[in-house]
Amino acid sequence: MSFNLLTRKSLSLFAAVGGWRTVVEGVASRVLFLVAYLVTGQVLTSALVAVGGVVVFAVVRVFTDRKYWQAAIGLAIVGVSALLAGSSGHAVDFYLPAVLMQAGGGVVFLVSMLVRWPVIGLVVEAARGERFGWRRDPVRRRRYQLCTAIFVAKSAVATAVLVPLYLAEQVTALGIAATLIGGAPAAGACIYLCWRMLRDAPQVDP
Repeated sequence: MSFNLLTRKSLSLFAAVGGWRTVVEGVASRVLFLVAYLVTGQVLTSALVAVGGVVVFAVVRVFTDRKYWQAAIGLAIVGVSALLAGSSGHAVDFYLPAVLMQAGGGVVFLVSMLVRWPVIGLVVEAARGERFGWRRDPVRRRRYQLCTAIFVAKSAVATAVLVPLYLAEQVTALGIAATLIGGAPAAGACIYLCWRMLRDAPQVDP
């Protein structure tokens, strides 16, 4: 299977879970909340502004693409964040899901490496339409381990930055860090590195 075909299939899986619109909604909700909080100083108002922004995205998606459950994903994520912040009255709690996702994701990626079932390998080979024959190929397995390690490092750095900011209740710094380090920019950089690493990998079928 050519790498171009693999890339198209991977993008199809990405699109199936919402694609870039879901990514944009996640970034927009964090930015909207932070801007609204800096302007109003009100946690509940800021949470409602963030939810309202994502609702607009969701409505547009439903009417243009007829993708209902993908729109629900974005609403669910921002809804949980808004509920946490609104119920506690602490602005930093809006970013608690982002903190937990980074820490939890790092653990999942690390454990997958330790048991030699790297997450990146599972995702990429699912996109190729294969099962687990790649685990018998040491070259591919090693590359998938390295790619997974990139995400482990990213999650470790994000967690090391976000947790102290959350505990110190540094809302502005936490909002910026959660958007950049814990969001799409850092994830995009990791995906690009993995793409470069896997682009030249030999496509050996089991």
